[in-house]
Amino acid sequence: MKKLILSVLLLNLLAACSSNPPKEEVTEPATTSAAAVSTTDADAQAAADAQAAAEAQAAADAEAAMMQKNSVYFPFDVDAVQDADRETIMNHAEYLASHPDAKVRVEGNADERGSSEYNLGLGQRRANNTKRALVLGGASASQIETVSYGEEKPRCSEHNEACWAQNRRADINYSAQ
Repeated sequence: MKKLILSVLLLNLLAACSSNPPKEEVTEPATTSAAAVSTTDADAQAAADAQAAAEAQAAADAEAAMMQKNSVYFPFDVDAVQDADRETIMNHAEYLASHPDAKVRVEGNADERGSSEYNLGLGQRRANNTKRALVLGGASASQIETVSYGEEKPRCSEHNEACWAQNRRADINYSAQ
């Protein structure tokens, strides 16, 4: 009984595999005049030019947006680059990798809490870690200069956590040519 069922099943499988799929009907393209072909070519070229211009504009817009987001932020007394800023770091690293003549200065900053010496050291560690992340993302180490300003260049001068959070940062500045 089992052999009979197995034989019928195999026979059905073989029959299904041996059937030919229906062939699609192929139609010949209509002949066109030379004027219609040249118009179509011109239209295709114009569309390609428009596409290239749109892509160039999109790239320029993306680059401008990347240049506006040039700071990475750190929690209190931390010098490790945070996951929230990985995209910013990678965007700058890709830009630097594709523009080998570009140079940046990474400026490490700290909030006002702590001694001046400690904040200078913390700012330098933040700048160095940001540089390391840029290099890991594809930038060349020779393109990047680091400096620490410690608490000397605050972005906000109020004495509260919201303000201090703005001052705990590393700035990526392309003006360092």
